[in-house]
Amino acid sequence: MAEASTMRVEVVSPERVLFSGEATQVITRTLGGGEVAFLAGHAPFLAALIANHTRVYLAEGSILDVAVHGGFVEVSNGKVSILTDFAELGSEIDKAKAQADIERLQEQLRHENDAAGAAELARAHARLSAAGGVNGTAAAAH
Repeated sequence: MAEASTMRVEVVSPERVLFSGEATQVITRTLGGGEVAFLAGHAPFLAALIANHTRVYLAEGSILDVAVHGGFVEVSNGKVSILTDFAELGSEIDKAKAQADIERLQEQLRHENDAAGAAELARAHARLSAAGGVNGTAAAAH
């Protein structure tokens, strides 16, 4: 049985369940609402997500870093569910490739500023942040 200060968290994409377990806190970023944190006992909540570095503070003390590329977050009955079109665990992301993608996209946007390119750049930033950012500490980079 989980302690009262924890909650059930699931991060699910069409490809797989990235995480299912107990956590003390989840921090993610919603469309138009900015960054939001959920603790055990949070009121029911539903929002769309933007590309972001989501942090799941696990019950055993570590932090699970996830690059979430859109989707929804729902909080109900002591459970936080993140349903996303696509997500990656920070530990599975190649930092050098993510940094190179950012540089390529920034250069591309200098020449043609389009919404699709800006969205792709936001996803690349989320990936790099979840992978540890440029300073190597994922939890500190958001």
